[in-house]
Amino acid sequence: MSSTEPVLVKKENGVAWIILNRPEVLNACDIPTLKKLGAVLKEVEADKASRCIVITGSGRAFCAGADLDAIRQRRTNDKISLLEDLVEGFNPVASRIFNMDKPVIAMVNGVAAGAGMGIAFACDLRIMSDAARFVQAFAKVGLVPDTGATYTMPRLLGLTKAMELAFSGEGIDANDAVKLGVVTKVVPAQSLESETRTIAEKLAHGPMGQGLAKRAIHRALALDFDQALEYEAQVQAVAGDSADHEEGIRAFLEKRPARFTGN
Repeated sequence: MSSTEPVLVKKENGVAWIILNRPEVLNACDIPTLKKLGAVLKEVEADKASRCIVITGSGRAFCAGADLDAIRQRRTNDKISLLEDLVEGFNPVASRIFNMDKPVIAMVNGVAAGAGMGIAFACDLRIMSDAARFVQAFAKVGLVPDTGATYTMPRLLGLTKAMELAFSGEGIDANDAVKLGVVTKVVPAQSLESETRTIAEKLAHGPMGQGLAKRAIHRALALDFDQALEYEAQVQAVAGDSADHEEGIRAFLEKRPARFTGN
């Protein structure tokens, strides 16, 4: 992509495609890029026409994590701490992805390292090229996992594997990702966009209850069973009052596909 914008967005058929666009540094993120990404995420979250979000990278990488050179310059020249960079840049992005009441797909076209792996793991689904790789690289530069990875890794990979990656700084390839159950699908690189588009457009035409389901599943991770039942009932009541539920019932009785509008 020739645009100099660090983050691009295109919208079609109910899907907002967000593309990290710094291929010269494997889409590594500096703070301006993260702030732009945060603003784009906020915009598509509010856009009623964008009912599913896809995040990917331009060129041969998904995201190589933090732009370490830019981060180091901020620390040296501007006396900006790593804590400030996380609070201002990385954490808001991961939080908005994770908490958005819309399905978010990571289309992992290449390496997703460090914070890039954190961004991918904050998404709801991951569709991965057979040439892609997740790399938890923090240990190799004397850091700990961030961008939500200390939360998402044990939940997606299991505690032992999460500890292994955190200690070693190693990664997992597409075959391992399938075995570990952290990706929806692994496809040949040349089919990645078309396969992702099919899944994303299907989700974009799903009911408003998808967002409620996402919220309830995340909430249940921090609740006991009876508390989860209680919250489940609350969100089910909201879904039950929706126009999409009424349409779903009519479609079932009329033996036709439902035409959901997200309302």
